[in-house]
Amino acid sequence: NGRVAIEVLNDNVDIDIILMDIMMPVMDGYEATKIIKANLKTKHIPVIAVTAKAMEHDKQKTLDVGCDDFISKPLKMDILLGIVKSWLE
Repeated sequence: NGRVAIEVLNDNVDIDIILMDIMMPVMDGYEATKIIKANLKTKHIPVIAVTAKAMEHDKQKTLDVGCDDFISKPLKMDILLGIVKSWLE
């Protein structure tokens, strides 16, 4: 639930990175990312889109709403860890 994610983030702004599921109930990852990136307290946190939608236009949509990177499901742990590491260094 994207709305719950925003509430948790507002109470914990010391988070280093966000793995954002795109397909969530109530508020999807696109909307949640827009809110995160519009907030001065959270816009610096890297948001990595995690989605089953793997087409190029799906990737572009995640980047357009403010996600910093993208990985498609099913996740390959070595690729995910490489992306996370690159954003945390």
